[in-house]
Amino acid sequence: MAEQLRNSLSSEFVPALAPVQAEAIPQLVSAVYLDAPAPLRTQLLECLLRPVGPLAIVTIAAGAFAHLLYRMRLHGMPLSHDDAARIQPEHVVELARYVAQASPETLLRMGSLVADNPLGVATVTGTALIAALGAWRRRPREAGPA
Repeated sequence: MAEQLRNSLSSEFVPALAPVQAEAIPQLVSAVYLDAPAPLRTQLLECLLRPVGPLAIVTIAAGAFAHLLYRMRLHGMPLSHDDAARIQPEHVVELARYVAQASPETLLRMGSLVADNPLGVATVTGTALIAALGAWRRRPREAGPA
């Protein structure tokens, strides 16, 4: 069912989201984070932080993620719900912007994470994020630097 929803939303909203999708995705990620229950918030953060290096972890969002550096690098300990509760949606916007540049495939994995969670797709922001990510995935690839 999640795959069917993902496909139908992605194809239905492509024209409306195409011009602003890249800029809107970090905002949508933050809105989904705000609406998500604690377990999904934790999963979203773990997904977003996975490709981020130690220097970026301590500098993104004025160091808001610095307290997670030791936990994430030492034996890959999972984040707790309390860790996720300390992170504000504004911090998630900055993190998602960084990840969109450094590891765009991570954002595409987030769509699956939200689509596979019943509470994630039950929100307007969750379905909007899935649709935007689907449109973004199918965008024409931009040419490299000239």
